[in-house]
Amino acid sequence: MMSQKSYQVSNNLYLIPTPIGNLEDITIRSLNLLKEVDAILCEDTRVTGSLLKKYDIHNHLISCHEYNEDKVKYEVVTMLKEGKKIGLVTDQGSPIISDPGYKVVQEVIRNNLNVIALPGATAFVPALISSGIFPSKFLFYGFLNAKSSKQIGELNQLKYLPYTIIFYEAPHRIEKTLDNMKQVFGDREIALCRELSKVYEEIFRGKISEIKDNIIGKKGEMVLVVEGCQDRVDYSELSVLEHIDLYIEDGLSEKDAIKKVAKERNVAKSIIYKEYHEHK
Repeated sequence: MMSQKSYQVSNNLYLIPTPIGNLEDITIRSLNLLKEVDAILCEDTRVTGSLLKKYDIHNHLISCHEYNEDKVKYEVVTMLKEGKKIGLVTDQGSPIISDPGYKVVQEVIRNNLNVIALPGATAFVPALISSGIFPSKFLFYGFLNAKSSKQIGELNQLKYLPYTIIFYEAPHRIEKTLDNMKQVFGDREIALCRELSKVYEEIFRGKISEIKDNIIGKKGEMVLVVEGCQDRVDYSELSVLEHIDLYIEDGLSEKDAIKKVAKERNVAKSIIYKEYHEHK
């Protein structure tokens, strides 16, 4: 068990959100910390450098991305133990959310040092609240697998969730992703938000099939807000075998299907496993 008193020591790692587009979307506290820390870990020094230049901030930048994070995390711990304050930013939005930094945070915590996260910009919140799709409850999923077959498998695992689901997607994959969503989810209501907070911000609301026809060739960062499953399936009349086979037909492995059925029926997984193999 570990506890943290965030404001009683100076050698902290600060997770500092940066704007997702409009450079004015940054808090006063974030700007102050970007000036005060001894160094700033950043995904791309050129991107962060442009932000600092706008606000006349001159600070030491350290590159921290998915290819060097395993090395950088130890350097960060050393600096913190020396009494230094370190900031961590991503190119856009809140650190760690579908971006590097998690390994650094893990290592800092493992060494009983403080990690302080600041509230601020992130893309999925404005996308959700402007979507017109029911916001409570929701699941933030982030990026789906880029490989189509694996992506379909992931979507099948999400198919029956009643919650609104939020995805990030790259423009060159968006059309295929929408095809896969329509295939697995059916023609659900979605909102596709691109270039949030930027000059070319655009939001498309409607059925998956309607939106796909209107976003061909569109560029920029994209957020997909997808309504949850609206089908109220009654499994009480299904046998355990039928229930499991239903999910296997949807693309789940036998192991995952058994786990899902056990959860839905509120029965131990071992009991479901035994019953399934006795009647298979």
